[in-house]
Amino acid sequence: MSNDFYKTSILPFSGIIIKLCRAYTNSQEDFEDYYQEVCLQIWRSQKNFREESEWSTWVYRISLNVCLTLLKKKKNNVQHFVSDTTPTHHETVNSYAFSDESLNQLYIAIRQLSEIDRAVIMLYLDEKTYQEIADIIGTNPNNIGVRVQRIKMRLKKLLDGKIN
Repeated sequence: MSNDFYKTSILPFSGIIIKLCRAYTNSQEDFEDYYQEVCLQIWRSQKNFREESEWSTWVYRISLNVCLTLLKKKKNNVQHFVSDTTPTHHETVNSYAFSDESLNQLYIAIRQLSEIDRAVIMLYLDEKTYQEIADIIGTNPNNIGVRVQRIKMRLKKLLDGKIN
């Protein structure tokens, strides 16, 4: 990947990528793997961009698809192991992406949503219109409006500790 492509086509949209990767990961290591894979896939698929939508919409689609694909792979390859040591607080909160406790609580609640609801709420929080969200997700704007309201109610309950 050329440095120019990264600077012009990925870096300006890194906030999008970070938010989506964070919504689908539980650790800094996974976050970094997802972020790297998203950037690689954006670079690989740049020739497929037909300019039928904004570049940011394209970045969202690729980011979401990569996250969902990696999540499915991870679910299919679950490995259980026991460790004699527990990571220290410093090790688990060693980056800005996981250092804000209130933000961590929000992401914990978001990760309890279905995969598609996570995508919808992340796009909504990024101030995308219902039409833009519908285009990215592949549904209609009315469905998105109803979904957003239901997701907001569920998140409120999760954050208030009323449901698990």
